[in-house]
Amino acid sequence: MTLLRSARFPAILLLIAAIAGLVIANSPIGAAVIEFSFAHIGIADTVVDLSLAHWVSDGLLAIFFFSVSVELQYELTRGELRSFRRAIQPAIAAAGGVIVPIAVYLAITAGSGVESGWPVPTATDIAFALGVLAVFGRGLPASVRVFLLALAILDDIVGIVFIAVLFATDVNIGMLALALLAVVAFAILSRMLGGRGRAPIAVLLLILALTTWVLVLASGVHATIAGVLLGLAMAQGPALRVRHAIEPWVNAIVLPIFAFMAALVPIPQVAASDLSPAFWGILIALPVGKIVGIAGAGWLAQRLGAGGGDQKLAFGDLIAAGALGGIGFTVSLLLANLAFAGDAFVRDQAILGVLAGSFVALILAGLTVSWRARHHRGLAALAPEVPA
Repeated sequence: MTLLRSARFPAILLLIAAIAGLVIANSPIGAAVIEFSFAHIGIADTVVDLSLAHWVSDGLLAIFFFSVSVELQYELTRGELRSFRRAIQPAIAAAGGVIVPIAVYLAITAGSGVESGWPVPTATDIAFALGVLAVFGRGLPASVRVFLLALAILDDIVGIVFIAVLFATDVNIGMLALALLAVVAFAILSRMLGGRGRAPIAVLLLILALTTWVLVLASGVHATIAGVLLGLAMAQGPALRVRHAIEPWVNAIVLPIFAFMAALVPIPQVAASDLSPAFWGILIALPVGKIVGIAGAGWLAQRLGAGGGDQKLAFGDLIAAGALGGIGFTVSLLLANLAFAGDAFVRDQAILGVLAGSFVALILAGLTVSWRARHHRGLAALAPEVPA
């Protein structure tokens, strides 16, 4: 279990799962596996009559978003985002890391009809980014990891907002209201876990969680938002314990299965010039847009004095953080599926763009983080020689 809680191993699992999905999709059995992913499982003619792919993206991924939201709740109340002073610099950098990739994507896709994919290159995969940091970042100061963690969490907030606002379809206000009532009941009940009757309360919480998920699904809002609401509403102590308990399963099962299913995409047998502008827009916006946006906005924030002197990072560290931010992966794959749900051809190319762009960003991140780690190790080696 310790291995599955580390930063490195889950990132490796994600990469292996995505590569496996892409390889299988383009193998002789690819068509059969893709067809199987569309097989429906559930109660016929009800809201829970979903394809296997949707059970993964709407069901399993809700567990991941619950975990993310518990971490978000902690950071906002007791962690690195608990005050305006602490949050302002990574918030400005995160804003740059959202705005610039959107601008790059729209510039490349202008007039092509696929402009609706602009949210796709805005996300950062926190598991991957921290995994690369763990592998290549020996010697980096803690401030770089703290900055990246805050940045990735703020990116997650943006991704959650995009999913909730942009991709809700035919919203059923009644069902959404019932879901919110279930969340309130869940929040109240979770605060009773410290007393007697813990087991029955835990069972009731599980029933309320499943009820919330079904109601959100029925409301037309993407079902992963149920995980977000429950993670933010749950009492912090029990929520952190639940997150700790499910973390190995999220890392070992939920995210790899989602990565595998999302990467089940046939590579189009076309010339590069015939690829969709969505592919090129995402491929360039993820690594380039994130580096320019995060490093540029982070530098500007420091020039303006945001966050105070103790939060300042060297420009090279900001570039490394920007490269890490370009690893979109999990949330970007989900956004690609949602943005082009009605056009399978463009959707598949957008997914390929996410995989290719994230891979380029991963390489750039490995190089820049290694460079900065060597730099800081060198400074540390010289530190004893500096007169007091």
